[in-house]
Amino acid sequence: MKKLAVIVTTPPTSPLTQTAYQFIETALSQSVELLGVFFYQSGVLNASQYLSLPNDEFPLHNKWQQLNKDHDVPFYLCSTAAEKHGLIKAEEPMCTSLIISGFTIAGLGELVELSLKADRVVQL
Repeated sequence: MKKLAVIVTTPPTSPLTQTAYQFIETALSQSVELLGVFFYQSGVLNASQYLSLPNDEFPLHNKWQQLNKDHDVPFYLCSTAAEKHGLIKAEEPMCTSLIISGFTIAGLGELVELSLKADRVVQL
């Protein structure tokens, strides 16, 4: 079985983020083992609890959470990028009140680990 790691660097308002989600769904439907999704740079905004998207846009918040529940896919949130985008504070890095459920705060070491274990790494 192929092992895949995905890096999402785009905000929830970007069409590439929806493409990343659909790519992951397709991979899972084809029995690809998804080791994890690492949200980096502006991609950390996908985990923001207070991001409000218009009703006519693809509901990525709900979709990420459902994907996490249905497939037990680990979602890693870059701590430095999350701090830069106001999702966590440097003095309280484990305070996750601004982050939707299913996301874990992680460092770049987790990204390296995912990359080493995966047969393929895809960044969107």
